Amino acid sequence: MDIKIKKEHVVKEQATMDERLNAIRAGVLGSNDGILTVVGVLFSVAAATTDNFAIFIAGLADLMACALSMASGEYSSVSSQSDSEKVVVAQEQALLKTDFPGQHLSVENFYVDRGVTRSTAKAIADELMSKKPLETMLSTKYDITLGHYMNPWSAAWASLFCAAIGGVFPLAALILSPVRYQFIATILATVVAVALTGLLSAKMSNGLVKRAVVRNIVIGLLTIAIHYGIGMLF
Repeated sequence: MDIKIKKEHVVKEQATMDERLNAIRAGVLGSNDGILTVVGVLFSVAAATTDNFAIFIAGLADLMACALSMASGEYSSVSSQSDSEKVVVAQEQALLKTDFPGQHLSVENFYVDRGVTRSTAKAIADELMSKKPLETMLSTKYDITLGHYMNPWSAAWASLFCAAIGGVFPLAALILSPVRYQFIATILATVVAVALTGLLSAKMSNGLVKRAVVRNIVIGLLTIAIHYGIGMLF
């Protein structure tokens, strides 16, 4: 009994962590997008005019538009994912009623494919399907935990907030710095900000930290160069 309770507790904690990571992912992407879009607009406008108020308004407008765009995109994307998961649940419920032997065999094959003997796999499937058939089918076929669906609102709010915070870095650096140091301060603020998002994304995905940081910095500098060049054309 104690073992069963501990196993169920681990599954629920893992599902909750997946949901939290989804919001963190949305936040990291939002912050990176906020940084790059705002700095792009700032350098485009700054290359075309020296009017600080015009530059500030352009950057602020882009920051707000970017934050709202990222939030709505995350909401739509995660809502579609959540809807798909709920459709799968309904389909599996129907299949358990109309084709229980076939579903049982699917669970057997799941464990056989992982190196368990057919007799042992059948015994496992018998026990699991007698106690939690729907949960078992969702776990083995789709890696979904029943009742734990991705929350579109948490992803949307995380993206909105982080995109706004990310965009503030280059905007504040440009507006608050002395005129002669505006561009340098904005470039440095952008480099620091995108390096942080690269670090966070690498840590979240267990990726290569140095490569992610360098990649983000290069992309940030290219964004600045391209938009500044566009601004110079006008």
